[in-house]
Parts: sequence; C-alpha cells; structure tokens
Amino acid sequence: MTPPHHPVNFAVLLLFLCLPAVPPAAAAADPTPTPWPPQFHATLVMDYHGNMSVADLWYDWPGGRNLHVIRYQLAADAPYYDNEWNNGTSFFYTPALRTCRSAAVGVGILRPDWLRPGAVYLGRRDAGGFDCHVWAKADFITYYEDVNTKRPVKWVFYTDAAMVGMKIVAVGTHVKGRTAYVMSFEVGAVLEDAAWQAPEYCFTNNGGLGLADETTTTIAGGSSFVPRSVL
Repeated sequence: MTPPHHPVNFAVLLLFLCLPAVPPAAAAADPTPTPWPPQFHATLVMDYHGNMSVADLWYDWPGGRNLHVIRYQLAADAPYYDNEWNNGTSFFYTPALRTCRSAAVGVGILRPDWLRPGAVYLGRRDAGGFDCHVWAKADFITYYEDVNTKRPVKWVFYTDAAMVGMKIVAVGTHVKGRTAYVMSFEVGAVLEDAAWQAPEYCFTNNGGLGLADETTTTIAGGSSFVPRSVL
C-alpha cells in the first residue's frame, strides 16, 4: 500500500526562511562584588603566617568610622584597638597597657563599594565548603563572596606593605600576608557611640603616656605624627 502523500506547504516553509536569524545569546557579564551594607559587625579569625587573632570589625559608613578590636592568641585580656575615621585620622591603642599612637594617613575609611572599581573577576571557587565568587584588586587583596548569600567569606592580603586597618597606604611585594575568615556578619549592627571614643591619654603627653615624644613622618605622601616610642 502506498503511504499517503503529504504535500509540502511552501508558504509555511518560505515564512520560516524569511524569519530573521536569532543571534546567539550574549555571554553573561561577570558578576560584580556586592557593596558592603552601610553598617555591620563582623567577627573575623585572622591568620598572619601562623600568628592567630580574633577581630571584631565594626563598620559605620554613615558615622564615618571603622573600628577593629583585635585579640591576639593568649592575650585576649589586652585587646588592641584600631579606630579609623573618615577625616583620615586613626588611633591605635591598648587600654590594658595604656598605650596609644595616632596617624594621619590622608584617606578616610573604605566606601561600601570600595571593591568594585578595578576589581578583576577570577571565577567561582570553593572556600571551606562555601561556593564563592572571587575577585582580585590591585595585586593586594583577593576577596571571596558567598554566591547565595552575597556575604563575604574571607579575604586575603597579598602584600606586607604599610597597612592601616583596611586602608592601603603603600604597595609592596606581592606576597601572601594576612588572611581574614569571616565567622559572623551582622548587617545593620551598630556599636554605641561611647565605644568609639579613644582614651583620654591618646590626647595628652602627661606622664609619658599616650602620645609622648611626637615626631613628624610621612605616610603615603601625607604628613602625620607618630610617637617615637609606644609604651
């Protein structure tokens, strides 16, 4: 039996031939780092060539201030404070030892979108079981961000150049420096104002405490005074 003959519908065929070609899908743009929230508190475990510490990072962009409270291994009763302000002034003090110094580094705290300009996307990598987007910037930092939560997982500094908290004041040899592992990240957490106040001995030469025997030096092209010795 001869199979039924189905004539070709040339009108339909011609219609398909005349349809414009669909261009191939454009390659997806590389993801960009998520800006930091205006205010947050992060708990960090820091590893500097095997020297361990725990840090509380308080970031307050509306207040123009950034505070690290660092507790070194077996010295948690003598935390070190790195108190940075948007006017370019930083105070470094250890209340348990009544020591303090200050520096005018000429730059304010990091902006919430500090990582975006100039960041190079390195792809997705595993970081301790977290699926992360990874960026590098200016040969000094590699930054890992959780793909799902958009929160930082860790960052690695690749220079032993002069660093003041999270501010870069010089760039040096490209070697692995300090790694920060983010243990908690509280969006919107705010530290009370009183905790931002540097101790009174940071502003006096009384009894050789605090800012004793100042000298003028230059950091990243800016004038600052740094104590010659810190008690």
